[in-house]
Amino acid sequence: MGASPDYSRTRARIIRANPCDSAMGKRRKGRAFALMVLYELEFRPGDAERVLKEFWQDHPQQSGEVQVFADSLVRGTLEHGSEIDRLIARNAAHWSLARIALVERNILRLAAFELLYRHDIPEKVAINEAIELAKLYGSQESGAFVNGILDQIRLHLRSPQQAPA
Repeated sequence: MGASPDYSRTRARIIRANPCDSAMGKRRKGRAFALMVLYELEFRPGDAERVLKEFWQDHPQQSGEVQVFADSLVRGTLEHGSEIDRLIARNAAHWSLARIALVERNILRLAAFELLYRHDIPEKVAINEAIELAKLYGSQESGAFVNGILDQIRLHLRSPQQAPA
């Protein structure tokens, strides 16, 4: 079975905006690589460790902090995937999770993971980094779309009765 046209177009856009070739900071590179892995897992579900191993074999120049950060984002996002997807669905007014484009859906998942579980990352940083990824890898409207949903999630998490345990 061949790759879908949407997959091929998005993969080409990701390659053109390759974080290896830019002056991105280590964490932004890590987020971009985590997004690439999560996107790949949409088409190859079930074996995240194998996909991660193959991904880093294809990107041997990226090791150390970037790889450790990206791996932690991927594993954490997957580990808490059900909870994260429910949170996104509750806060994406008029959008079912299935209707959200794959790139934006995985950017939202990464950012939601950071908002919920990475207390070493300020809320504003997690949201701003997600917006930048959406602008880089998504459509023209992706940044505003991601910002709107993440802002709702941020407000949802701040309400005392909804705070995670």
